[in-house]
Amino acid sequence: SKLFGAEPTRLEGDYAKWMLEDPRINFAVSTRGGVAPGLDHLGFQADTAEELAAMKAAAQDAEMALADDGETTCCYARSEKHWLTDPQG
Repeated sequence: SKLFGAEPTRLEGDYAKWMLEDPRINFAVSTRGGVAPGLDHLGFQADTAEELAAMKAAAQDAEMALADDGETTCCYARSEKHWLTDPQG
């Protein structure tokens, strides 16, 4: 909720769901890198440098683990990347 600036649209004892229009979200399923098949990562896509900076600040405010790669090539795209680890690791 801190990261998104919004409460879940549905909340159960073992489940939380956010229906987000902003930021847009994408995800990747991968068998690369020696990890088990399945969900590899979720990506939040920003249209501007300001929007990306605001998302990075929200993650920092939520005290999430943040790795800053900056401008890089990864996942078949060149872009600025900041990696988060969810609270459960």
